[in-house]
Amino acid sequence: MKKLIALCFALALLTCTVAVAQDTMNHDNMKSDMAKKTSKVTGKIGDDGKTFVSEDGKTWTIVNPDAVKGHEGHHVTLTAHVYPDKMEVHVMSLKMVK
Repeated sequence: MKKLIALCFALALLTCTVAVAQDTMNHDNMKSDMAKKTSKVTGKIGDDGKTFVSEDGKTWTIVNPDAVKGHEGHHVTLTAHVYPDKMEVHVMSLKMVK
C-alpha cells in the first residue's frame, strides 16, 4: 500500500513538473513594445480635450483626458504611451510649445 501511495505521489509530481516546463506563455503585461516606452509627440489638443492631432495629421484619442485639462486647443508636446493599433495615447506629461 505504501508503494502505491509513493508511486501515485511520484506520478503527480512528474505531471506537474512537465506541465510547468511546457508553459511558454510570455507573462509580461502583453502590451506592445511601443506602448511600454514613452514617446514624445508634438501637436494640438482638440477643443473637446479628448483628441490630439499630431504634426503629421494623425488624430489620436486621449485615454486620460483629465491629464490635458486646461490645454484644449493648445500646441503641446506630449510624453505619452502610444497605442498605434488603437490610435490612442495615454498622456504621462505635457509641455507647452512656444
